[in-house]
Amino acid sequence: MLRINEIFFSLQGETSRSGLPTVFIRLTGCPLRCAYCDTAYAFSEGTAMEIAEILDVVAQYQPRYVTVTGGEPLAQKECLALLAALCDADYSVSLETSGALDIGKVDARVSRIVDIKTPASGEVEKNRWANLDCLTPQDELKFVICDEADYRWAKEQLNDRHLAKKCPVLFSPVAGNVQASDLADWILRDRLDVRFQLQLHKILWKEGPGR
Repeated sequence: MLRINEIFFSLQGETSRSGLPTVFIRLTGCPLRCAYCDTAYAFSEGTAMEIAEILDVVAQYQPRYVTVTGGEPLAQKECLALLAALCDADYSVSLETSGALDIGKVDARVSRIVDIKTPASGEVEKNRWANLDCLTPQDELKFVICDEADYRWAKEQLNDRHLAKKCPVLFSPVAGNVQASDLADWILRDRLDVRFQLQLHKILWKEGPGR
């Protein structure tokens, strides 16, 4: 049994899967309170569902891609079983996680999108650096950049920890905090081995596809 905030069908707005039609399963609850969080409604709102029920809802959309997100999905212990069940159903599955909890027990078939929390997020101390040892080339690391100081810090982590050799690395600007064009210019200036990304869903739908 899991507490589900919402299940919806939309275009993936981030990661290397951006633009792909995807079913999103948003789990309720998160132990973090990032300054830029845009899904605070998922902290507490939700409905209890069994894994079989979730799979039935997902199947109605006949998707190829499924993303499990939050909140922080790994905060619910049954999330691991859900991820395995989705893979068993032959979906291409990705997990969006804050990086604060252990990703080591996630099914190896899942692409793990792991945040690295920057200083301006307010949750930099929650980074679980041991997760870096679990990464494979099918995973991705994401930095959400709030300002130029965040960018410098993220660049330092990228270089010092050789992150681009572990898996693809994503840099995203926080809307209203840093100009997307500035972040793009910094990446080009410093010739970083990262993927610049904007949130496609917020360009298409101002409030995002889930709400």
